[in-house]
Amino acid sequence: MGSTLQQRLAKLNAAPNKHAITGIQRGIERETLRVKPDGKLALTPHPQALGAALTHPWITTDFSESLLEFITPVSDSIDTTLAQLTDIHRFTIKNIGDEQFWAGSMPCFITDQKQIPFAQYGSSNVGRMKTLYRKGLHNRYGSMMQAISGVHFNFSFSHSFWQQYQQILGQSGDLQTFISEQYLALIRNYKRYVWLIVYLFGASPAMCKSFLEGRSSRYNFQELGKGSLYLPYATSLRMSDLGYTNSAQSSLNITYNSLPEYIAGLHQAISMPSDEYKNIGVKVNGEYQQLNANVLQIENEFYSTIRPKRTTQSGERPTCALAKRGVEYIEVRALDVNPFSSVGISAEQMHFLDVFLLYCLLQDSPNMSAAEQTITEQNLKKVVTDGRRTNLEIQQNGQPRLMLDWAEELFADMMPLAQYLDSAYATQGYSGALKQFYLGLLDPSQTFSGKLLNQLLAQQQDNSSYTLKLSATYRQQLLQEPYQYYSAEQFTEAATQSLLAQQQVEQQDNVSFDQYIEQYFAEVPQCEDKKAAT
Repeated sequence: MGSTLQQRLAKLNAAPNKHAITGIQRGIERETLRVKPDGKLALTPHPQALGAALTHPWITTDFSESLLEFITPVSDSIDTTLAQLTDIHRFTIKNIGDEQFWAGSMPCFITDQKQIPFAQYGSSNVGRMKTLYRKGLHNRYGSMMQAISGVHFNFSFSHSFWQQYQQILGQSGDLQTFISEQYLALIRNYKRYVWLIVYLFGASPAMCKSFLEGRSSRYNFQELGKGSLYLPYATSLRMSDLGYTNSAQSSLNITYNSLPEYIAGLHQAISMPSDEYKNIGVKVNGEYQQLNANVLQIENEFYSTIRPKRTTQSGERPTCALAKRGVEYIEVRALDVNPFSSVGISAEQMHFLDVFLLYCLLQDSPNMSAAEQTITEQNLKKVVTDGRRTNLEIQQNGQPRLMLDWAEELFADMMPLAQYLDSAYATQGYSGALKQFYLGLLDPSQTFSGKLLNQLLAQQQDNSSYTLKLSATYRQQLLQEPYQYYSAEQFTEAATQSLLAQQQVEQQDNVSFDQYIEQYFAEVPQCEDKKAAT
């Protein structure tokens, strides 16, 4: 453990500061395809009983009508978050007939990606824009990539923690500026070590052949069962570049050394014309094909394993919210759906992520050059496709290092942090989670991807058949067990209120869709001007 980490942990562990850490806030966003009992994609519209995807606080859709997204409220309790997430699953499964939630990240069997329906959000300008953005994604990358599911982990430290941490570091000045700087320092270290998350929690070493739709691939896939492809040492095909054809993104210089740098990089990307996307056209024969022909249509199109976030106001750009009010929380985006959990994530994973993110904060985090950022991306790609390969080497400080040796060092550094969190929270959950996942270092077959692939190979079963069985099992579990946090009545009321809220949004429109789009994209220079003025 480095001296900086030791000193910061010792000060946090001192009596006056010890319990400030207990205010950690979390939220989960879980994506899942709706599938029919035979495992094929459900092409039915978003069920009316679930409310309006545009305005429902907990149940919405992602790219497609078939791709549900469940969102938990912010909570400082892991148990509460999981109970909320489970209840959201439970209510939804009770209101989609015989359909099921696909229990994996890589899509089910899809005959033709053109059949994947874009998500619909009603007739309001904001609703039409959300659908048009998805149409643009389809025209740029195809819909198959967009049918991939993941889990996002939203995380923030409490206000009181930041006040005490600022004192510990001997800094003064504006607290929000300090908070933003520290979250970006955390993000830089996260990018340095995110390969460990993918090694442990990657759970997509195999996929259905239909995902490639006859396209060639540079990967040397092996066949399994009736229709699956796999890589023997892969951890997360979801996190690979399969399907990602935006070569323009690879040249973007979006850095995390300061908030103005990060915002400027994103603004440049959403205002930089792309010759490739210009060929698609924006409005062809009077019909929109994409929001614009720039490298990114909007900020959300930037593919990243983590994002600094700030809650937006109605119609506000994400980067403008960051520019005006600073970083509020971070969104971890490197998690595959956990196929061994009925809700896609476990309490043990959340405990581990708390420790990991605290480590990323407390560890010294120098600025990251473009060259170092490239190395972090190369390390991640290696672990994505070859993470369980014996003697895999990745780059550390310009030198090759055995991945498992580095992972051992990270676990050794994180154990005192886990014990600190255990003491603060009066639990054994943190050190217990580290001990559990440490088994994946001793034996790669104990990682999520290792467990999954070993089961597929032992049974010579294709990935889709295995995932469908899991989906059916989880459906029965959710139907049989009682609500834990919410009630059926609360969900029904939320659905009703969301439908009314969507109607209100639609009635409040007072400009044409063309004008709305123009005004939305005009906010970028406006928020830059306001920032300069302050």
